[in-house]
Amino acid sequence: MNQRSYCLAALTVLAVCIASSCSSNRSNDAAEIDASLQRLVAAVNAKDINGIMAYYSPGESLLVFDALPPRQYVGATAYRKDWEGFLAAYPTGVHAEASDWKVETEGNLAYGHGIFRTTGQDKDGKPLDLTVRVTDVYKKINGKWLVVHEHVSWPVDLATGQADFSSKP
Repeated sequence: MNQRSYCLAALTVLAVCIASSCSSNRSNDAAEIDASLQRLVAAVNAKDINGIMAYYSPGESLLVFDALPPRQYVGATAYRKDWEGFLAAYPTGVHAEASDWKVETEGNLAYGHGIFRTTGQDKDGKPLDLTVRVTDVYKKINGKWLVVHEHVSWPVDLATGQADFSSKP
């Protein structure tokens, strides 16, 4: 084998090592985000507003398009108030679950999307069952994945103008 062949072989091995390292980092990042999502679900179930807000970027950089008015929430303080109102709608407790969650990462940015369902009873004791679609954009800030943008929605029947709150596939 000549010197050029050794160099090509060495470069190939180096490229494979770098690629597998990047893939491993992406897997670790996705696992960190998945764990963060599970902490969010647990916080919602516990009605722990501080635990819920730990999922989001603090300060004014957070932007959320929620399913209910107003059109958008700018900043963690505004979105915290939205979450507080949401939790108050379930006075006797709430059960939350996330499903079909998929995450993609690239460097210090990532996105995830899936289904978020909450069930419980409203203040009158009537069943309250809401299923929404969620897309989150994450940024790694000080070593922690935090949501910097969230979009929450449910399908709407255009013929009736009614939202599909149970959002079944």
